Amino acid sequence: MKYPIQKQYQTFKKRREIIRGSRPPVNKRIAVPSFFTLMNLFSGFLAIISIADGDLTRGAWLIMAAGMFDVFDGMMARLANAYSDFGIELDSLSDMVSFGVAPGFLIYTFALSDLGMLGILVSALPPLCGAVRLARFNVNARLQPRSDVFIGLPIPSVAITIIAFFLTFRDDLSLFEYFNNGVYSVVIPLVALVSFLMVSSIQFEKIPRFDRESIRSKKLSFVLFIMYLLLIATLHEYGLMVAIVVYISKSIIDSAIKFFNDDYAEEDTFQDFS
Repeated sequence: MKYPIQKQYQTFKKRREIIRGSRPPVNKRIAVPSFFTLMNLFSGFLAIISIADGDLTRGAWLIMAAGMFDVFDGMMARLANAYSDFGIELDSLSDMVSFGVAPGFLIYTFALSDLGMLGILVSALPPLCGAVRLARFNVNARLQPRSDVFIGLPIPSVAITIIAFFLTFRDDLSLFEYFNNGVYSVVIPLVALVSFLMVSSIQFEKIPRFDRESIRSKKLSFVLFIMYLLLIATLHEYGLMVAIVVYISKSIIDSAIKFFNDDYAEEDTFQDFS
């Protein structure tokens, strides 16, 4: 004979088993890359606090730290074979804060706060365009999970561009006195350009994987990545600025060449049929 409380417990147990059975299977290995993703988000949060407190340099380096955690979570996901929709969404939410909101707040505080509403609108471009960029990336990641290129400039590269500009010129704003509008003549076009590149269809290379197959098939990309690291290690913020400019310029030039080559190929095909 079972007491009423035992019957209730058995009923509760059965319901719990039904609920567990209806849930999709969870890859427990996602905990490792998710930790680094959350550290990315935490670093971005600390960066916003530092910038609000007036320590822009510390905020900039905290955004760079978020970028390192972003690289590590991708590496851990590959090593653990822990790709999941949960990881994609969590990574995008973290990137939105660390590489969209934080850099936008940094450049606003550094150079655009005196422009009123115009400064707010310009500094809002990275998070706004970044949101579109990340949403599109999530869709593409499900359609082509092993794509070798990014469609549009990755949002961490936008953050690196803003940080590199700030670290390079934070003590040398007098260099922009030769322009009619001072530093605004450079900052506004720069922020607008990298924000537009995020939502463009230009292809940007991913960080090459450090395995034999990738090194053999993408020697140039591997060599360029090593050169970027050497530039940053030797020239620090100046090397960071050079590396990100070369990376963006190379991708734009490669896409332009590919576009015109495809255009000429279509014309040749049309002439053959005519």
